[in-house]
Order: sequence, then C-alpha cells, then structure tokens
Amino acid sequence: MSKRKPARLAVAVPATEREQRPPIEAIRAAAFQQFAERGYPVVTVRDIMKACGLTQGALYNHFKSKDELLHDIIASTQSELERVCQQAMAGAGDDPRLKLAAVVRAYVMRHCRLRVEALVANREIGWLDAARVADIRRSRRAIRDVVVAILLQGVESGVFNPPRIGDRLDFKAIAMALLDQWTHVSMWYGPGGEIAEEEMAGLYADMALRAVGAKP
Repeated sequence: MSKRKPARLAVAVPATEREQRPPIEAIRAAAFQQFAERGYPVVTVRDIMKACGLTQGALYNHFKSKDELLHDIIASTQSELERVCQQAMAGAGDDPRLKLAAVVRAYVMRHCRLRVEALVANREIGWLDAARVADIRRSRRAIRDVVVAILLQGVESGVFNPPRIGDRLDFKAIAMALLDQWTHVSMWYGPGGEIAEEEMAGLYADMALRAVGAKP
C-alpha cells in the first residue's frame, strides 16, 4: 500500500477538556486528532498517549494495538452515523420527501460538526485489514440501503422522478452519488463561516430533493 501525505488539520483540544474525559474517550479523541493532523502511518502509540496525557500502558488496558484503536474509532463513529440516519428516517413520517430531507440533514449536520471524525474515517480506513474494513462497509451499506428504500418509495408513490441510465433506474448508483456528495462536505466546510451548519444541511437537503426530481 502506497504512503499518502494527508492534508494537515488543526484540531487542538483544550487541556481542561482532556482532563474531564474518561481515559478511553481521551484516547479516542487524541487518536482522531493525531490521525487527522499527521496521518495514521506516522503516528505512534506514544504520540497518542502524550497528546491525551496518559501513559502507554493506559492504551493497552483498552486496545491491543494501534490497528485495533483505528478500527474502534472508525467503527464507533460509523455506527453512530448509521443510528442517526435510521432515527432521522423513522421520525420523518410517511412522506418519502420528508424522509429524504431528514436523512440528508442528519448526515450533513454530523459531517459538518464532526469533521475530524469524518475525515479520519474516510481517509484512514485503507490501513485496516480486510476483516475490519468489511465490518465498517456493512454499516455503510446499511445507510446506502436506507437511501435506496426512500428513493424506491418516492418513485413508487409518484413523488420522485430521478435521472435514469438509459431506460432504467439504478437506485444504488443514485444513492451512492448522493452519499458521496454529503460525505465530502467534511472536506471543505469549516465552522464560523457565512453559512451555519443548519443552513448547510438545509441546502444539501434541497439539492438532494431536486436531484431526485421531487415534486413540491
């Protein structure tokens, strides 16, 4: 696997905040910070533990290796994203337009607020072994299937008219194209700009509805 030079991302965590976290949460936060700033391959266990103010032995109380730590932080943020999307869809009612808008808002809000976690999860997953990657991809497919189910319902009920490939609809391809767009907001959006997180999420929801030809 070729080495990559990741874009640097400043994500300093105040010392008082680090001290208030339980050890395992402090380790996870420091790992996200270090991997985001420098990339997984060059970060050592010592770097992570120094960043969170704990000894190396503290890490091995919770994780067997740096690989296991990387899998833990990616899997945990991914499973929470899946839960948030499922919850958003379940709470939006029966209208597929409301369901899609709710899922988009939840997804984009999370990627705006937790940019570091999203960047690490998407950039560093390639360093995991096949079994660990498969675990995370299962969750990603579950989110894709949520979007596919909404699209299918929208077409069947006559409120969506998405683009076709020739004379057929490929719901998985449409879902993946939409998800790719929502995911990459974490690559460029930064807090404190002219557009608030809620406004950005609303913009993406509006674009998604237009992309699938939603009726007003």
